[in-house]
Amino acid sequence: MRTQVAIIGAGPAGLLLAHLLQRAGIESVILEARDRAYVEARIRAGVLEQQSVDLLRDVGLGARLDREGLRHEGVELAFNGARHRIDLAGLTGGKAVTVYGQHEAVKDMIAARVTSGAPLLFDAKVLAIDGLETTSPSVTYSKDGQTHQLHCAVIAGCDGFHGVARASIAPEKITLFERVYPFAWLGILAEAAPASHELIYARHDRGFALFSMRSPTITRLYLQCPIDDQAERWSDQAIWDEIDARMGGAAGWTPKHGPIIQKSVTPMRSFVAEPMRFGRLFLAGDAAHIVPPTGAKGMNLAVADVRILAQALEAFFHHQDERGLDRYSATCLDRIWKVQRFSWWMTAMLHRFDDETAFDHRRQLAELDYVVRSKAAATSLAENYVGLPFTT
Repeated sequence: MRTQVAIIGAGPAGLLLAHLLQRAGIESVILEARDRAYVEARIRAGVLEQQSVDLLRDVGLGARLDREGLRHEGVELAFNGARHRIDLAGLTGGKAVTVYGQHEAVKDMIAARVTSGAPLLFDAKVLAIDGLETTSPSVTYSKDGQTHQLHCAVIAGCDGFHGVARASIAPEKITLFERVYPFAWLGILAEAAPASHELIYARHDRGFALFSMRSPTITRLYLQCPIDDQAERWSDQAIWDEIDARMGGAAGWTPKHGPIIQKSVTPMRSFVAEPMRFGRLFLAGDAAHIVPPTGAKGMNLAVADVRILAQALEAFFHHQDERGLDRYSATCLDRIWKVQRFSWWMTAMLHRFDDETAFDHRRQLAELDYVVRSKAAATSLAENYVGLPFTT
């Protein structure tokens, strides 16, 4: 089998890249190790930046997003028994974020790919990547008990943090930057109408809590928990008791209760791989970087990566212009490190650290108070939250 671009991974990065390439008249094949049902059911991020929404609309992937997505023009910070609203739209010239589950966006992209008839191979496990430093690399994969080889001009590694793409690069050719946080998030989905129109980030002495939603009938909630915690250790009653304790200090407000339909524990880490290119292999999305979810940036970083990569590939295939490919890593990393800074800052400002002192505690509260009282500080938060430009 031969194609122009081999894409490893059918997450948001791989699927959107394939869609953008197809619109530019560039062939691609997507190889995904899992089956379609698994990919469409993976619960991940749910907040889209303004430019991510704009891009999905512009390329024909925004119909259901416009019907079901929840536009938010503000976000609230809760601490010291009060809630404070950050006016995202007012501080950024009308920009906002939209709550729309990543798995829903993935469903939309898969449906578009299937309708187009372009190759999307599920249950296709990549075994080896060869020839990365040549002009004709290849990907060996297994499917239906048989081994196949896909020849191409470019490989896009969009297969996540634990994927084979980044692991195929010799360790001495890549530098990894990582920070593991000493806590995790217990995330739940509950069948309950959201009790607030906008997200609420709560800093509490018992630990961080986040109120969010996925639809008019589904509430999404997160609790800071020990790094080695397990979801099974939390009963439904214990979860609601802890949520009420942490959110109850926010001017007497608590979320509505309902049956908990999903719960999981997510570890927190910051991670960047440099460079994001090795020969004809280009990394995108979680294969190249991970951010703590506090800043709601994971999927948005993937969208930014593949938009830049798609433009570079269009110039390469249509005009034999490699300048965009040569700049790809540096262009993406400039924005990635700014997003890493913001996500770290939000995480550090809102979470309780086991080794924090009384000084740390008071400094943290002072920083929150400054953010909600200073227009300059609130504007900085708003600009980062709705999304920095794809190229900075």
